[in-house]
Amino acid sequence: MADYAEEIKRLKKEKNAVIMAHYYQTGDIQDVADYVGDSLALAQWAAETDADIILLCGVHFMGETAKILSPDKKVLVPDVNAGCSLADSCPADEFEKFIKEHPGHQVISYVNTTAAVKALTDVVVTSTNARKIVESFDKDAKLIFGPDRNLGNYINSITNRKMALWNGACHVHEQFSLEKILELKKEYPHALILAHPECKTVILNVADFIGSTAALLRFATESDASEFIVATESGILHEMRKQAPEKLFIPAPPADSTCACNDCNFMKLNTLEKVYHALLTEQPEIRIDEELREKAVEPILKMLSLS
Repeated sequence: MADYAEEIKRLKKEKNAVIMAHYYQTGDIQDVADYVGDSLALAQWAAETDADIILLCGVHFMGETAKILSPDKKVLVPDVNAGCSLADSCPADEFEKFIKEHPGHQVISYVNTTAAVKALTDVVVTSTNARKIVESFDKDAKLIFGPDRNLGNYINSITNRKMALWNGACHVHEQFSLEKILELKKEYPHALILAHPECKTVILNVADFIGSTAALLRFATESDASEFIVATESGILHEMRKQAPEKLFIPAPPADSTCACNDCNFMKLNTLEKVYHALLTEQPEIRIDEELREKAVEPILKMLSLS
């Protein structure tokens, strides 16, 4: 077997390339990346890098976001089929109809959307900055939030808003089992439950801390607690264990599986071998129509300015 990690390191230097990886990637991909972060951090790095090539290890909308922000860069992904169930739950034509059914509303879209949906949007948000950006609008502002109904419900509950919500969801965060989490809590009574706001309300109600991927990581590493049940995609446990090897991190299980963890099938389509081949061949490449890109970049730049 080829030493993909060494070859990737060589190719990065040769081609002035950077690898950006989401926390939900496998550990070996995170370990070869130059930057590892959540959606907000990946967008910020993509906007600032001086590399000639960005290899975005995540899912398709993340590669699109990087290309929208860095049109002069070549943006690659390891597997073009690594999509996103949440983005797929919000087709642009149907979302446009939803907007027309709510005249006078401003549109807030989660970053987990296609470029076409971003182009219909006033401002993009991530789970890190959603509350802050929603609260930047007047209290009586009429708002649409899409596509994640769970995150939208959570933001409504903590901001006392009544945003109109698109009915979409992430298949990973929808599948967590309250019953199995409570069973784990009995087994580990001192463990704190950490949950991403894309989870259902019943999960959030039992959580000791709710936050974005980056916020969960920060809380877990800074907390005095030593055991955690983590209700988000299991890839984040790699970085948690790296930063706090003395602590115990337990993945929260899904309802309909005997597996002890909850993985995103799309995120896991990426492999170290595919990362190597993407750098070697400079394919698959993300391309976006310039007219669409110009429409989609404005709400992302607004997000970055507010973040």
